[in-house]
Amino acid sequence: MKFGGFKYLSKMKKVLFTTIFLMTILLSCNNTVKKEAIVIQNKKILSYEVNLKRQHLKFYWKDTNNEIYKSFQNLKTSLNKHGKKLIFAVNGGMFNKDFSPQGLYIENGKTVNKLDTLKNGYGNFYMQPNGVFYITNTGNAFISESDNLPKHVYANIKYATQSGPMLMINGKMHSKFRKGSKNVHIRNGVGVLPNGNLLFAMSKEKINFYGFANYFKEKGCKNALYLDGFVSKTYLPFKNFTQLEGNFGVIIGIEEKIK
Repeated sequence: MKFGGFKYLSKMKKVLFTTIFLMTILLSCNNTVKKEAIVIQNKKILSYEVNLKRQHLKFYWKDTNNEIYKSFQNLKTSLNKHGKKLIFAVNGGMFNKDFSPQGLYIENGKTVNKLDTLKNGYGNFYMQPNGVFYITNTGNAFISESDNLPKHVYANIKYATQSGPMLMINGKMHSKFRKGSKNVHIRNGVGVLPNGNLLFAMSKEKINFYGFANYFKEKGCKNALYLDGFVSKTYLPFKNFTQLEGNFGVIIGIEEKIK
């Protein structure tokens, strides 16, 4: 009887173990579904958070031969030749027909193009207020209305690009944006998060200014700047987003040494 009881207990332990195992799998699947729901919730926006203290963000326009990169593929190829790899890239603002930067552009502390102060020009760039996204020599990022850019900071700017319109201004959405607007395009932009990190975002589908700005607002960005529209591309291989093509002016990217 004792032996039979032992066999019975052994069977019960196996049943209990199997039940616990199956419950673990079910709970795991349930958690996976929840995670998928979070991903699906933001499926219209591709975003990437950058920590300037840990990542090497740079602005690129021309290579060492004075040729404009124009595409992520050209930049990637150039970096590879110098023992570096491209980790992330976005088009960095609007440009003229000759692919020169529109408005203020500073690269490695050198002012390539001056601030555009025109108020009544044509296009999104001139939707007032427009703004400047800049990074200081100490590795801090800021987004400022063009009119409010302090002149004394120029000496401490390493990179800067001017674009427009501002998406978020001191915690408030641009007053000209309308929720039901039919003006929809692919859009990309950049915002400064509460922790000081940068948030780059590009819509995967056509979206209006209100919807795009609201994304930055929900993430807590007090200030955010629109970079460009339908020409926008993003290279972010770790998220399986590898748009290497393109034909634009300034590129903002992150590089690493090839180990």
